[in-house]
Amino acid sequence: MWILSFLLWASLGGPAQEPPPAPQPIPFSHKRHAEAGLRCAYCHPARDPGRAAGLPAESVCMGCHESVKRDSPAIATLAEHARAGRAVEWVRVYRLPGYVWFSHRAHGEASLDCQACHGTVSERDVLVKEKPITMRACMDCHARRGASNDCGFCHNPN
Repeated sequence: MWILSFLLWASLGGPAQEPPPAPQPIPFSHKRHAEAGLRCAYCHPARDPGRAAGLPAESVCMGCHESVKRDSPAIATLAEHARAGRAVEWVRVYRLPGYVWFSHRAHGEASLDCQACHGTVSERDVLVKEKPITMRACMDCHARRGASNDCGFCHNPN
């Protein structure tokens, strides 16, 4: 019985040690871009149906980087990707299981800012998973905000 209790506790958000972040293919500072006035949704739009916050096309980045830091080796790599129409293969920091339904759009419409789940990304040069995205963390947040904790709210039965 204690094994089942432990497994349930662990699946709901028991302590987990996050591995160090994997290196990104191009160094990117969210801090520097936030200081320049860019907001999360500019680079990470929640396109229809709003499940994921997307990544900008390399051509969007080059809109500024045609003239900003253009001599940087990292920007040269970015420019090469943009010219070739090839996406940079960024390493994901957050990943939800496929059986969890999550909408960035719905959370934004509920007046949650990105920091509620992702931490103070605008202060980071290198991203790490700062906040847990466990079932327990999500349920606690829903309880604090009066959102549903019904199973079907996050776990689509289909």
